[in-house]
Amino acid sequence: MDIRGRAALVTGANRGLGRVFAQALLAAGASRVYAGARDPSSIDDPHLMPVRLDVTSARDIAVAAESCADVEILINNAGAMFATPVLAPNSDDVLRREMEVNVFGTLAMAKAFAPVLARNGGGALVNMLSVVSWYVYPFNGTYGATKHAALAITDGLRIQLRAQGTRVIAVYAGLIDTEMGAALSSGPKTSPQQVVAKTIEGIRTGQEHVIADDSAASLWQATRQDLIKKHADMQARWDQHMTAARTQG
Repeated sequence: MDIRGRAALVTGANRGLGRVFAQALLAAGASRVYAGARDPSSIDDPHLMPVRLDVTSARDIAVAAESCADVEILINNAGAMFATPVLAPNSDDVLRREMEVNVFGTLAMAKAFAPVLARNGGGALVNMLSVVSWYVYPFNGTYGATKHAALAITDGLRIQLRAQGTRVIAVYAGLIDTEMGAALSSGPKTSPQQVVAKTIEGIRTGQEHVIADDSAASLWQATRQDLIKKHADMQARWDQHMTAARTQG
């Protein structure tokens, strides 16, 4: 799909990966880029079109679908992550909060904009997922659960929207160098520019699964060749963490 002359909408576009997505789409020749954010005043790039958009708000989504009726590319980028193991005291509350954005928000956007994309010739719907869509990282278990669910939603959308000509694209990456990534680890991270460049290439070439960095490439192979071993590796990391915690305590 040629991005030149197309209208696009990016959720969570006021910072981090979403901001890079919005700017890169303009650079790729998009005619108009709607920048969705809970606070439109946080969009400070005059070349973008701010849109009030909280993906957990049915009203915001409905208004956006009506006012952004020329959208041909939808980037579901908005996400929430609170780095919480599944048995943490607050895990039930955290899981609900993450699910509202990462799963129900993604689904609500897709349902609202699928008719818009259909009227505009099909277009592309891009869901920003994660390598933890494929396995459980125990230190971030609730988030992983939402990304497993988001992957299932994405695969379901791909099947149902193929007939209207909408390309549904899943994007997978490891740790990205954004505020969200920094909250989880101080280790090496992929630049958001790389993730976005890979995604734009995927839109242009019609890919359905974009492997956006080396971490995703490695884990894509590992989880398909020996998922049991990957789970054993995660068990070992968790056990090591708990042993260290007991020693320090």
